[in-house]
Amino acid sequence: MSTLAVVEDILRETAVPMSVREIVERAGARLPSKSKTPDTVVARDLSMDIKKKGEASLFVRTTPGRYTLRALASNAGTELARGTNGTGAQPQSMSALPARKPAAAAPARPARTDREAEGGGFVG
Repeated sequence: MSTLAVVEDILRETAVPMSVREIVERAGARLPSKSKTPDTVVARDLSMDIKKKGEASLFVRTTPGRYTLRALASNAGTELARGTNGTGAQPQSMSALPARKPAAAAPARPARTDREAEGGGFVG
């Protein structure tokens, strides 16, 4: 069974977007790769499938690092538009990740002197 077939099974079982780490943990020994970094293998295979096949890919990236099946994502979009999650209940968030903080600004660099700007910092 290929890596993507295993990922498809897992995403179908859970029916929610999952991170690559969650997919790998759930797949365990079912993954065909004996790589020391299975997360990298799964992320690469998913990204390449989405890039090569585009809209024909079975997979879709919901947020950076989280994936689901395209069919499930389109069903969720339809249900969200109706205001339900298929059970008549209010929909839950597609992502359990907390909001990210903005990146810190880079420290300010000191202004260069005229001598440094000319390339001559050496006096001799």
